[in-house]
Amino acid sequence: MQTRLDFYSASPAALQAVLGLENYVSKQSGLDRELIHLVKLRASQINGCAYCVDMHTKEAKHSGLSEQWINLVSVWRESPLFDERERAVLEWTEALTNVADTGAPGEAYEPLKDHFTEKEIMDLTVAISMINVWNRLAVGFRAQHPIDEVRKAS
Repeated sequence: MQTRLDFYSASPAALQAVLGLENYVSKQSGLDRELIHLVKLRASQINGCAYCVDMHTKEAKHSGLSEQWINLVSVWRESPLFDERERAVLEWTEALTNVADTGAPGEAYEPLKDHFTEKEIMDLTVAISMINVWNRLAVGFRAQHPIDEVRKAS
């Protein structure tokens, strides 16, 4: 697969706007770092964004999240590893990432109110929207993730 364009240099002003919102989510929103990892990893998996899955898996590991936690994000419904708060975030992430199909139903929204303030729900929603922007840039323009080590199945 060949990269279509370098979106970092194609429109610096657009990228600065995207980075401004990213900065808010990651540094100013006050959201737990673990929840941000959860949102970024799950949305990237749904969107089939190899670049972002690679990046956010590495970031989650670097932040101290376990390999098991990272590996089971994609099958969170079948794992007892995730608590009710995380499940609410995962459900909302899936509903908004697939909004054309889901319509963001009440069943996905209501559980958030048991764990988060209105501000936190707004910030989570912005975080979900933000990773979806990054996924669309990376998938749309065929951003290539780095190859750390070439391994072959034995």
